[in-house]
Amino acid sequence: MVKYVYDFSEGDKSMKDLLGGKGANLAEMTKLGLPVPPGFTITTEACRAYLKESTVPESLATEVTTALRGVEDQMGRHLGDPTDPLLVSVRSGAKFSMPGMMETVLNIGLNDESVLGLAAVSGNERFAWDSYRRLIQMFGKTVLDIDGDLFSDALDNLKAERGVNGDTELTAEDLKGLVVTFKGIVKEQTGNDFPQDPRTQMDMGIEAVFRSWNTERARIYRRRERIPHDLGTAVNICTMVFGNMGENSGTGVCFTRDPSSGHSGVYGDYLENAQGEDVVAGIRNTLPLSALKEINKPVYDELRGIMRKLETHYRDMCDIEFTVERGKLWMLQTRVGKRTAAAAFRIATQLLGEKLITRDEALGRVTGDQLTQLMFPQFDAKAEKELIARGMAASPGAAVGKIAFNNAQAVEAAEKGIKTVLVRRETNPDDLPGMVAAEGVLTARGGKTSHAAVVARGMGKTCVCGAEALVIDAAAGTVTIGDLVLTADDTIAIDGQTGEIFRGEVAVTDSPVTTYLADGLEAGIAAAGEDQGTRELVEAVDKLLAHADKVRRLSVRANADTPLDSKRAIDFGAEGIGLCRTEHMFLGERRPLVERAILSAPESDERQAAFNELEKLQKQDFLAMLEVMDGKAMTVRLIDPPLHEFMPALIELETKVAVGKATGTLDPADEAMLVEVRRMHEENPMLGLRGVRLGIYLPGLFALQMRALCEAAAELVARGLNPRPEIMVPLVGSVRELQLVREEGEGIIASVAAAHGVDLSGVSIGAMIELPRAAMTAEDLAEEADFFSFGTNDLTQTVWGFSRDDVEGVFFPQYIEAGIFGVSPFESIDVHGVGTLVSEGVRRARSTKPNIKLGVCGEHGGDPASIHFFHNVGVDYVSCSPFRVPVARLEAGRAAVEDHVDMTA
Repeated sequence: MVKYVYDFSEGDKSMKDLLGGKGANLAEMTKLGLPVPPGFTITTEACRAYLKESTVPESLATEVTTALRGVEDQMGRHLGDPTDPLLVSVRSGAKFSMPGMMETVLNIGLNDESVLGLAAVSGNERFAWDSYRRLIQMFGKTVLDIDGDLFSDALDNLKAERGVNGDTELTAEDLKGLVVTFKGIVKEQTGNDFPQDPRTQMDMGIEAVFRSWNTERARIYRRRERIPHDLGTAVNICTMVFGNMGENSGTGVCFTRDPSSGHSGVYGDYLENAQGEDVVAGIRNTLPLSALKEINKPVYDELRGIMRKLETHYRDMCDIEFTVERGKLWMLQTRVGKRTAAAAFRIATQLLGEKLITRDEALGRVTGDQLTQLMFPQFDAKAEKELIARGMAASPGAAVGKIAFNNAQAVEAAEKGIKTVLVRRETNPDDLPGMVAAEGVLTARGGKTSHAAVVARGMGKTCVCGAEALVIDAAAGTVTIGDLVLTADDTIAIDGQTGEIFRGEVAVTDSPVTTYLADGLEAGIAAAGEDQGTRELVEAVDKLLAHADKVRRLSVRANADTPLDSKRAIDFGAEGIGLCRTEHMFLGERRPLVERAILSAPESDERQAAFNELEKLQKQDFLAMLEVMDGKAMTVRLIDPPLHEFMPALIELETKVAVGKATGTLDPADEAMLVEVRRMHEENPMLGLRGVRLGIYLPGLFALQMRALCEAAAELVARGLNPRPEIMVPLVGSVRELQLVREEGEGIIASVAAAHGVDLSGVSIGAMIELPRAAMTAEDLAEEADFFSFGTNDLTQTVWGFSRDDVEGVFFPQYIEAGIFGVSPFESIDVHGVGTLVSEGVRRARSTKPNIKLGVCGEHGGDPASIHFFHNVGVDYVSCSPFRVPVARLEAGRAAVEDHVDMTA
């Protein structure tokens, strides 16, 4: 029989798939002998069974009973006992930390009788009734799905009536009345009384955790983070320890290093006489963790020792939750902490410097997505700025946008292409859609461990928290700062590095990391100026990227069509050009020449004249690019797009001719053009006369391009340079197509070489694999090819039967929402479908030519997840846009070391 329940003493940190991250780490801390309250974990398998059958597995109840009795025996108390009650918390805990999951429910086991027993045992009536009102509030919101504002408004109203500011100023009698009010809300909203049976409370809480796996906010977060929808969540049942038992009690969250900067030290938040949700929710502004040293030095010293022990054990920055109950320290959670992109690079190199991890492990601790974030622009220090307030720098970056007060405003604005900053008193999991849609997050309450800060860091969003000067009235749609009143029509800018808040637009500039990537280490350090943290960051990126370059097997090229793009690609570390799209050279002022060539009679002087003119222009294009790429390979794709892109639009031409006939102003050339355009009109041009088909249909078109490329190469060789052009034939489906082009190409290479007296034997001819048939007949195509490059953009279109331009903005959002896609197949490689063809193409090609050069030139070549796939299937290089070259270099290195490094730590 499947085992669904594990005591904390039965697991360890390696069991995240089964016990979830929270449960596995509670088990690990228990194993280390740390003071963890007794408890047990219900596995992800139980959740998956529930989701499949829509009911709790029958055997789960008996396993829970057995585990609960074990906890009761350890504690010498029973759940909900009227005289000395055992109370527990119910918490979700998936394998990956997911802010969209159900919030914790504390104090399960309290009812109208046991609250009296808790008051008597604790000697603190106020504490007991405060705990009871919290249970009803949390249970009502998270288990019974009651609007949480009903409870918080009732609490705020009571504080206003009593003339107090904080929850802690309410008396026991006040809280007794609040319990009655809260129970009334439950009755009114659900039609049922608040459940008094402790086991019923627990069972309902467990089922609510299972249900929360499929809430909208959880699905939004999983889609964004590419977390599979079928993992399920674990449930953790933990004995309650109380931070709200008076001034010698409290609760806190801490990090072994600063999650924003990465520096080692004392970082965290502490609240006296509070429960954990008060810290995370940001309802009360916290004390810095260092204040605990003055409040209770023995506990502070014990906590610091445990922090060091956990960081050493996990060999990474740890995020820790703890409670102090009447002077005793309890550890409630630890995990490898979320961090900003900058902190990730700093922490990895700091741990490397401390010899706690290896270079390979350090490389495994950072990602291409994080490097991308570091390349985003930042506020220009020289720009004029109107500072209106300051908060706590919680997640770096520069965010500018109109104020959004809620999810609906942020999402609606994003759909219209309008940038926003989400402004809230504090955030909670319900705010996730707005946080995803907004450029940044600004709150009036909370610290570096508040919900807003933690989620923003995990998402790479700019965040400023705890800006106490802000008076936010979301209902009225206003933010008041002194005499200044802002509305949703106003633009603000927030700096997640400094915590500064500005009114209006603020100019941005390149980040020092981008300057380093483009111009070298010295330039990057100079751009950092006197900011020591930024200098450390630039040096950290340099160190890890250098190691990635050393260990990676994949070469990285760039997709570039101009000398400027080529230069930028080299500056960013590209080792060549993997895709030069020549059709871009045929547009604009040159388009009429292509029209003439297409519409003129075969073998006519008019067609040849157009070809000759195009050849001269193409030679100059290739000269400029090959000169920039001297010594580096440059793969030139022969003209590829559909014929209609070079022809006049049919409807416009028909209209022009009709008007000309009606008004007596018809140009005979237009009428002749219309005949030809109609003759060559295609219903489905993306699958029509394009690529190699157009080159065969229009003799001389490919020839002029190949001749222009060879003439440019010959001229550069004569000047002492080392051009390395590669000719790539697009949309090949048949080996005979490739034979025809290759025969023509070899003749041109030989004749140009002879004419100039230079050696052009290094000019290679290959094919672009962008049709399923090409991948499945790669063993035949390899007979005629020196190389292949997988054009994964078109290969995705032909495998799925999608026209990318037509479908992405139409039904892809619904496909992602429905779970048909986890992420667009044009963004990240469809491993099971498109990936299978790539893998098969690699295998078949190498069965004919073991050493054939294989690359990828679709934009998937810059996607971190796709790069790992391409590494594993054995291609030789990836090619991507110049801006993504550093990301590809880093991920190629990570792919090389991932077999012996835990990337999920």
